[in-house]
Amino acid sequence: MKALRQFDIAFVGLKPGEHTFEYQITDSFFENYGPQDFSDCKATVKLLLDKKSNFFLLKFEIGGKVTVNCDRCGQPFELQLWDDFDQVVKMVDNPDEMNEDEDPDVAYISKTESHLNVAEWIYEFINLSIPMQRIHPDDSTGKSGCDPKVLDMLDQMNRQAGEKDNPIWKDLDKFREN
Repeated sequence: MKALRQFDIAFVGLKPGEHTFEYQITDSFFENYGPQDFSDCKATVKLLLDKKSNFFLLKFEIGGKVTVNCDRCGQPFELQLWDDFDQVVKMVDNPDEMNEDEDPDVAYISKTESHLNVAEWIYEFINLSIPMQRIHPDDSTGKSGCDPKVLDMLDQMNRQAGEKDNPIWKDLDKFREN
């Protein structure tokens, strides 16, 4: 796996208080994580790091766009990304002994650490910004952005499926209420 050194934050030299970082994320960032179900990523991640004495408050703001395939018609379309996520990083003596399963929004690092790598969180948060169901948005007139030929074919298939209902099974429906 290629090192993502540009995502290391040397927090030792930072004064307590808020610090802002900005990252431009493209498809090359995701090469380290294997194939993705999106392409043509042009995302901007703004990170606000609030340094306290023994912990950090991180706020990630995700914006930009990716190209995904529509779940309805299968055609690619551009999906806008916009989301924000909070993460707390606590500095402790033994981070391996801390139970990270209790709260996924809290991470632990050793007090002897000098750098914080945010690449894993950026990867995770961009993926969480993409909805599970990806369907073309409606245009300004309220018409679906999906391929009209595919929509017609789906309607035709639904009508045919309705016509082929087997009457044998209809009588079994009355037993559902019992």
